[in-house]
Amino acid sequence: MDTSLLSAAVFPELVPLPPPVLDVVVPVHNEQAGLETSLRRLHAHLTSLPYPFRITVAENASTDGTVEVARRIAAELPGIELLVLPEPGRGRALRTAWMASDAPVLVYMDVDLSTDLAAFLPLVAPLITGHSDLSIGSRLSRSSRVVRGPKREFISRSYNLLLRITGTTSLSDAQCGFKAIRADAAERLLPLVEDEGWFFDTELLWLAERAGLRIHEVPVDWVDDPDSRVDIVATARADLAGVIRLRRSQITGLLSLSELRDRIGRRPLSDPAAAPSSAWRQLVVFAGIGVLSTLAYLWLFLLLRGIGTAQEANLVALLVTAIGNTAANRRLTFGLRGSTGAARAQMHGLLVFAIGLALTAGALALLHAIAPRPPRLVEVAVLVGASAVSTVARFVLFRTWVFRPGRTSGDGSLSASARRSLIRASA
Repeated sequence: MDTSLLSAAVFPELVPLPPPVLDVVVPVHNEQAGLETSLRRLHAHLTSLPYPFRITVAENASTDGTVEVARRIAAELPGIELLVLPEPGRGRALRTAWMASDAPVLVYMDVDLSTDLAAFLPLVAPLITGHSDLSIGSRLSRSSRVVRGPKREFISRSYNLLLRITGTTSLSDAQCGFKAIRADAAERLLPLVEDEGWFFDTELLWLAERAGLRIHEVPVDWVDDPDSRVDIVATARADLAGVIRLRRSQITGLLSLSELRDRIGRRPLSDPAAAPSSAWRQLVVFAGIGVLSTLAYLWLFLLLRGIGTAQEANLVALLVTAIGNTAANRRLTFGLRGSTGAARAQMHGLLVFAIGLALTAGALALLHAIAPRPPRLVEVAVLVGASAVSTVARFVLFRTWVFRPGRTSGDGSLSASARRSLIRASA
């Protein structure tokens, strides 16, 4: 007889339970009054869903009876756990709870449950299936329905407009307290988030967008909590300081975005029809692009030669066509799509362009040293020869360096532990 089955039957409490699919973290600070009602309502809703769950109450330095209320409810309702932290800070509480969780999908929501829970399943479904890496609720989507005073409405829209103007995020609502993230993405992103307060959400989204992660926005119905004790002025001041810090880190190079994309982001899509597998087929496509680029380059050179020197015309014509050549080869020769890695490819392409510029400019300089006033046709012939040598060098560098297979890392698949959890949940 199987002794493991006997042990499970006689001592069921000794059998380890599989981790939940969802870990819903609720940060709380001095929430004694409304905590019980919110936890019961949230627990009842999650019980109706088809996925195992855990509710983690992340209590951070409350001075009222919040801990006692949370402990009492956790003892009464299964699937509720209490995490007590000695220091305040919503961001700190979320990071601590998420990093300690064993669930493949991590959720966060405000304790007042201002967001209608009907949006919960649409929030987590793209993460459970592996379609998206991060999911956020939006109160500013066209189909969202929001009830709140004009003051909070103005502040919210102004803040999100500021984020878009400064290029911090392109998402519609960075501060809605209704978000979810896959654990594998959180494991890589959270150590990079510095803020431990209310700016935590925005910084997380800023990093996720620049890492090339897929972010899903869910329109929500939202009713403002009149008892909210958020200090709007202090929060706005801290948020502005956070925006400035992020932009400074990007400008000064403290955070390498290309390295972040390589380490965390999804891989660029490859089109088998557009990305020949053999070097010979790649060479044919590359040669075709090269011919068109050379014709465009010579046309621009002749056009600009009438208004500038040969070296000036050569520089501008070569720069313009080099940018187009890199983009075309990235898409057609090597089959890479999407914006992830495109900027880096152009930067490396400009280094390759510098080699071509050195060859063509050197050839022109040598020609003018021999014949100070050569005919235009001779200049063009010399440039064609130098461009041929440059083209061979460009193909070798593109294939072995700029677009080398396996250069980017990070795909959109769930981790092995996440897949096992989902399989157990559906079994």
